[in-house]
Amino acid sequence: MRVVSLVPSLTLTLFDLGLDATSVVGRTPWCIHPKGEVEQVRIVGGTKTPKQKRIEEAKPDLVVMDRDENPKAIYDWCLSMGYDTFVCDVRRPADVPDMLRALGRKIDRKDRAEHFALAIERALTALPAGQHRTALPLIWHKPLMAADGSTYAGNMLACAGFDVPVIEPNGTGYPELNLADIVERGVTDLFLSSEPHEFTVEEKNQLHEALSKLTSTPPRFHFIDGEDLTWMGTHTAVAVERLLAAHGP
Repeated sequence: MRVVSLVPSLTLTLFDLGLDATSVVGRTPWCIHPKGEVEQVRIVGGTKTPKQKRIEEAKPDLVVMDRDENPKAIYDWCLSMGYDTFVCDVRRPADVPDMLRALGRKIDRKDRAEHFALAIERALTALPAGQHRTALPLIWHKPLMAADGSTYAGNMLACAGFDVPVIEPNGTGYPELNLADIVERGVTDLFLSSEPHEFTVEEKNQLHEALSKLTSTPPRFHFIDGEDLTWMGTHTAVAVERLLAAHGP
């Protein structure tokens, strides 16, 4: 089987499920794991800008995509070319086990997929009670943007017992914010992600100073590995354990 993956977390997942660089034949520049193996796979373009010609040259039997990360136009083009597709569409960590099982069936790696699915289900059964704290993960600085409680990233923080508000019920899940929004929603903890924007200490200090002018109880700030927030797939169980160890009650 020849697989093109346009999703970094699922490229890692494909390798974890037992494929190698002879089977995974296309990736994005952000598909950086597993190191030492993925570098052998040709880049076919970015998650938002994959190159159709390079996908064609890879002669894929399957193109792996994500509903949020990849353009629908590329999905439609794959269908027009007769390529089989697998589209990931998860909103919560609890959605990941069944997604892995479905992907495992697609690539004939059902046993390995079941192993990882069960590991995630075990990790999720041990989640703590709520902390009575309200958190938001920030993903961009200018403009200031968050991943709210309708997204996978927001629901990863919920695994650590945080309440993560839905900012725009009919929005994309990635709203632009002003500082007043943070104060008005009673946010007690802000998580500064390392991706897609890598927040700096200087940016954290600027946000803290500005919020301190609006409230006597500004949020706590936490730097967090963006992969733990957004890399759904075989990384999910590890990410849940790391979040609980670092930020659980």
